[in-house]
Amino acid sequence: MVGIRARVVVGDVMTKKLITLPETSNTRQIAVAMSGNMIGSVIITRNDRPLGIITEMDLVERVIARGLNPETTLARDIMSSPVSVVDPRSDIMEAARKMAKYRIRRLVVVDKGNMVGIVTSRDILTTAPELVEILTEASKNRLVSSKRDDVLAGFCDSCEEWSDTLSEANGQFLCEECRLG
Repeated sequence: MVGIRARVVVGDVMTKKLITLPETSNTRQIAVAMSGNMIGSVIITRNDRPLGIITEMDLVERVIARGLNPETTLARDIMSSPVSVVDPRSDIMEAARKMAKYRIRRLVVVDKGNMVGIVTSRDILTTAPELVEILTEASKNRLVSSKRDDVLAGFCDSCEEWSDTLSEANGQFLCEECRLG
């Protein structure tokens, strides 16, 4: 008997090849990495941990449109941070809801504290076209978020330590210890 798994998880559809650059990279280096790898985003790291993400749109809006010099504009100055993450065992429906809630198209896939891939809205929609309706509804702000949707990874704004469970509190992204302390 052949077993069929009806549930599709993020690990099934994610891209395992991640392109990362340190926060001190200039935006020209980032553009070259995107172009050379035919990708639309680069994960920005500090100490091999995801610190932020830069997309093609970030380069257009935050560098080119503002007339900034790509040789002197650094990743840490234009990246989106903190990074929204998802577990590879999460259902793709959960990932789609998270993308819709934060109005983003990419989630870094983190397993036990390690980056293992990236999942995009295109990856999800290619696998499950019926999710178009969910993403459309979300854009009309009709989705209710679950607790797990609010989990981010990055460096705590207070203690500056890495945390896989950042949450926003009083306008800062804090680890559990700083939120409770």
